[in-house]
Amino acid sequence: MMHVFKCGLPVLDFVGTLRRRRNPDPQEMLTTPGSLDAWFRESGLVDADVLSEPSDVERAVSLREAIFSLVRSALNREGYDADALALLNATARGPSAVPQLTREGRRVEATPQQALSSLAREAVRLLSGPDAELVKECSRPECTQIYLDRSHGSRREWCAMDPCGNRVKAAAYRARKKAATPPLAASAARGG
Repeated sequence: MMHVFKCGLPVLDFVGTLRRRRNPDPQEMLTTPGSLDAWFRESGLVDADVLSEPSDVERAVSLREAIFSLVRSALNREGYDADALALLNATARGPSAVPQLTREGRRVEATPQQALSSLAREAVRLLSGPDAELVKECSRPECTQIYLDRSHGSRREWCAMDPCGNRVKAAAYRARKKAATPPLAASAARGG
């Protein structure tokens, strides 16, 4: 698989296709029509390549950034950006991917526009429904994944255990260990 799916909803995994947003050199995962087709297929949104064009990649990245803006506004309890809202709603108004029943079972084929409309509708459902309260941003500073926290008591602080949860827990352990070490013992341990 080319893409990662750990956020609890395909639309949040879609937002995560720009990794390490706060870093000086973020990692863009939607770089070609093939990478967009792979994301659609790997996410389960469609069962076959949608045959994206470069302009579809541009539309997908614009929609992703609009959804990210709206999710961040919801997290910060701020008003929505008008342009992001207009783009999301315009995309959601288009026809979406439609599952079909075949002799072999369920099959979804779609155009890039239909696949993006399906994602936009999922964003609308998320931001206007009860799951909006479960949306969080990963607490690991290098990560900017947005995820659904369905943990008991809603106390999860990272998008996934690997690697973020492991790194957050290791950093907390090192900080506790450092705080518990008396200054003289630390000096003696270093040979001072």
